[in-house]
Parts: sequence; structure tokens; C-alpha cells
Amino acid sequence: MRIGGVSVMKEWVGTAARFGLAVVLGYAGLVKLQDLDASGRTVALYRLVPVDTAQLIGGALPLVEVAVALLLAVGLATRAAAAVTAVLMAVYIAAIASVWARGLSIDCGCFGAGGTLTSGAERGYVVDIARDLIFLGAAVFLVRHPHTRYALDRRVLGTKEE
Repeated sequence: MRIGGVSVMKEWVGTAARFGLAVVLGYAGLVKLQDLDASGRTVALYRLVPVDTAQLIGGALPLVEVAVALLLAVGLATRAAAAVTAVLMAVYIAAIASVWARGLSIDCGCFGAGGTLTSGAERGYVVDIARDLIFLGAAVFLVRHPHTRYALDRRVLGTKEE
């Protein structure tokens, strides 16, 4: 069924993706905001940037995650918020793959303070990458199909909610 040129099924899938990503990013960001120093230390464990830069990224990243989560939750600037989410997920996947390839054993810190692990990190990397690939897919879907139900974009753009 099509309404106004947009498949109803795509709208509902997009709505689920939008709310799902909002919850994940919001939770991840809020947990990290509780201890920004730990967030910076976790970024430093990846050994991709200097420690000072890692602290800056660790402090800014939760703010970005929460801001994007809020935009997705209310459906405002959905395509842009989804694009930022897709970039974040691609960076997270690359960073985790990099750590795995270099043989480091760390907790990704995706949902709070990470740390060094003694063993078994490889299995966790597969799960982390698979999870982030799903989130990346949801974000790409929203970039392509940003028109969703219960979104402020509809009011701003002047389209009717069916």
C-alpha cells in the first residue's frame, strides 16, 4: 500500500529504526556522560589517537550520541541524524576491527566505561561488530527513507500523518 508515494511498510520500518537507534544512542550517551574521564580512558585504550585527543573525543562523543538520539526520538532532521548515526557506526566498526586486528583485548566501552580484558575479547568483537552492523543498516535505511510516523519532520515539512 502506498500513501503519498511512500510505502506504509517503509514508514513503519523507518519508525522502528528511528526509535530503536534513539534508545541505543541515548542509553550509550547517558551512561558515558556519568563518567567522562572513564569515557576518555576507554577511547585511549583503542590506541588510535594521542591520549589528549582521546580525552576530548571521550568527552564529546556522549554529547553527540545524546543529541542525535533526541533528534531521532522526535523525528526532527531525521535524514541528517541518521547520516550522523551511520558515520558513528562505521567509525565504531572500524575501531573495533582495528583493535581486533592488532590483537588488543579491550571492552569496547560502547555502553559505559570499557577496560582491558584478560581473555575472550575476540568473541566479544564479533558480537560488537555484528551489533553495530545492524545499527548501521538501520541508519542507512533511515537515510534512504527518512519519512516516518510520529515525526516532527512531518509537521515542519507540512505533510499529513496517515
